[in-house]
Amino acid sequence: MRKRKICVVVTARPSYSRIRSALKAIAEHGDLELQLVVAASALLDRYGNAIHSIERDGFPIVARVYMVLEGENLVTSAKSTGIGLSELATVFDNIRPDAVVTIADRYETLATAVAASYMNIPLVHVQGGEVTGSIDEKVRHSVTKLSNLHLVSTKLAGERVKKLGEDPASVHVTGCPSIDIAAEVAANPNMDFDPFVKYGGVGPTTDLSNGYLVVMQHPVTTEYDEARHQVDETLYAVKDFGLPVLWFWPNVDAGSDGTSKGIRVFREKEHPTNFHLFRNMFPEDFLRLLCGATAIVGNSSVAIRECSYLGVPAVNIGTRQLGRERGHNVIDVGHDRRDISQAIATHIERGKPKRDLLYGDGKAGVRIADCLSSANLTIEKRLTY
Repeated sequence: MRKRKICVVVTARPSYSRIRSALKAIAEHGDLELQLVVAASALLDRYGNAIHSIERDGFPIVARVYMVLEGENLVTSAKSTGIGLSELATVFDNIRPDAVVTIADRYETLATAVAASYMNIPLVHVQGGEVTGSIDEKVRHSVTKLSNLHLVSTKLAGERVKKLGEDPASVHVTGCPSIDIAAEVAANPNMDFDPFVKYGGVGPTTDLSNGYLVVMQHPVTTEYDEARHQVDETLYAVKDFGLPVLWFWPNVDAGSDGTSKGIRVFREKEHPTNFHLFRNMFPEDFLRLLCGATAIVGNSSVAIRECSYLGVPAVNIGTRQLGRERGHNVIDVGHDRRDISQAIATHIERGKPKRDLLYGDGKAGVRIADCLSSANLTIEKRLTY
């Protein structure tokens, strides 16, 4: 019997972290053949060059798709989506997969979904059915409507997918595969490396033994013209709090130029002695860094997903994660430096929260591979309105 060819499209640094355990399970499954396509910002050095992590982990890459236009604004995001649609259609025509797997809710995800759908290739969506702010929710639900198989992270997400009219038999609660890496780290959480030595970065090195903050703040597409002000509030909040700050570069989204400029101007104006900036880390190193953090600050989904499992205090800022299911580790605040600082202080007073299994138990990758091997992958969709 011929193996099913499963094409997984990885388009960004966080997408790889979210799907890595599933890639491993697909590659090791006796009935599946992995076809890995790496595209968009996952190929670009300024956004962390996730392809280095992919190559280090030994996954063979069948195609690389360069599709990101410079500018980081609404026009370039739309045009990059169009380029991705065109280029990915060519890739799919060349490799002839039995199914295409797309992840989460970025604009590159939409390009993947449209290309596969119009080529009558069954589409598998990982992490559908969730609710968030910005344009991400529209993209996520659009991809759901284009998909044939839905591998969701939580029961509530699965119910939302069904309410969108999808066949209940096509919806499987697998958990989030990023939790699989968190589970491995939780078994050995000690940070056995020096982040400054291993990853370089920019800024002074500091003593992390008495606590530190990890910051990941991305622009919000529907608020892209406010990105500069929003990042300023976070910059001054964490600077004035006094702990060492390990700041990670933003995603390639509309408004990231404003976020990046705000960081650069802040460094030139304030000359902070407690800031160090990184572009990227291997997923397990980043999670070990989080395990030792006083708190994670910003608007990344890692604060909601992995940090809930690891029990890492999180200060979630603004609307980017609005509506996403969250555990007891999260305090939500607006873009106000005083509120951000107070939330950090509240976490310190409360102490480390308990682990939450909201997004999975660490076995999602194997469940995803099993679903891909056994599911009825057809292009027919039975609506249940």
